[in-house]
Amino acid sequence: MALSTISLLLFALFLAIFHLIIVPLKGALVRLRANYNPKGLQLDPEDGVQPHTGPVITSFFVMLSRARRLEGWSGLYKGLMPTLLLSLVLAFFSALFLDASLSGQRNHGAYSPPTSGIWSTLIYSIFLMLVSLPALIVTYRSITTPYRLPYLGPFYSLRVLLTPTELRKPWVLYLTPGLLAAEILYICYVVIGLRALRGLLLPSLSQSDDSQPRDFSPRSFIIYLAISLFSTVILCPLEVISTRLAVQRNHDSAEFNSVAQEEVGDAEDLPEYSPAEDVIGLRNEKDPYLGLVDCAKRIIDEEGWRALYRGWWLTMLFGVFGAFT
Repeated sequence: MALSTISLLLFALFLAIFHLIIVPLKGALVRLRANYNPKGLQLDPEDGVQPHTGPVITSFFVMLSRARRLEGWSGLYKGLMPTLLLSLVLAFFSALFLDASLSGQRNHGAYSPPTSGIWSTLIYSIFLMLVSLPALIVTYRSITTPYRLPYLGPFYSLRVLLTPTELRKPWVLYLTPGLLAAEILYICYVVIGLRALRGLLLPSLSQSDDSQPRDFSPRSFIIYLAISLFSTVILCPLEVISTRLAVQRNHDSAEFNSVAQEEVGDAEDLPEYSPAEDVIGLRNEKDPYLGLVDCAKRIIDEEGWRALYRGWWLTMLFGVFGAFT
C-alpha cells in the first residue's frame, strides 16, 4: 500500500515537471505551424484583394519569444488542461487495460505501447489516436485562440473552441477533412516502416524482455539512424498538415467562419491575451482546406514549400529519440 502511494506520488511529480517544461514548447511549435503566412495577396470577406498583414515568423524560438512577450507566462501555458487530462487518461488506460505499471522499470512513470508485434502495435496506436483525436483538436485550438479560457470551465471553453455544428455533432471532429488520413499515415509510417526496419536491422533494440542482447552491428545502427533522420522529410509535413487541419473548424455551411461565430457566441465576454496584436494569423475558413492533399498543395502554393518544414529539427530530434526507445 505504501509502495503504491509512493508510486502514484512519483508519477504525479513526473507528470507535473514534464508538463511544466513541455507545454510552452509544444505551444510555440503549434503556433509556428498554424501561423498562416501567404507570400502574396489574399481575398477579403467582400472578395476584394488585400495584402496579408499577419506576423511573418518562421523560427521556433522567435515564436516562443513572441508568445511570451504578447501573452505573458499564462499564454505560454495555454492548452495545459487538455494536455494534462489527455496524459492522465492515456496513462491510466495503459495501466488498467495493458497491465503497464506507472512506475515500472520500462515505463519510468510513463506509458508505452505493447511490444508483441508490428500489427498489434499498429492497432493499438490507431486506437489510441482515435481516442485522443478530439483532445488533440481541442488542445491545438486552445493554444491558438486569442481568448483567455478558464482553467476550470471545460464546458464553457468547449463552447468557445468548437462550432455549434461540432457541439451538436461531436463525431464531426473525426470528419475534419484530411485530419484522420494524416494521422493514420503518420502512424503507419512510424510503426510499419521505422519499427519494422528497427526490428530487422537492430533486433537487440527491439527486445521487450531483459534477456541478453543479440549482436549489435554498428553498420546497421548507422543505416537505421540515417533512415530515421531522412524520415523527417516525410513526417514533418504530415505534422504541419495535421496542425493546420486541427485548428480549422467544421461548419454546416461554408458561409460561416470561426471569427464570425465567436463574435456572436460565448467568446464575446472573454478578455483577450493581446487585444492590440495577435500572436499568429489563421487562414480564413471561408476558403477551407478540403483534405490532406489539398492542404499540402495550398500551403506550397500560398506560403512556399518551406512552410511544410516548420520545426523540422524538433521532428528529427524526437523522431530519433523515439526510434531507440
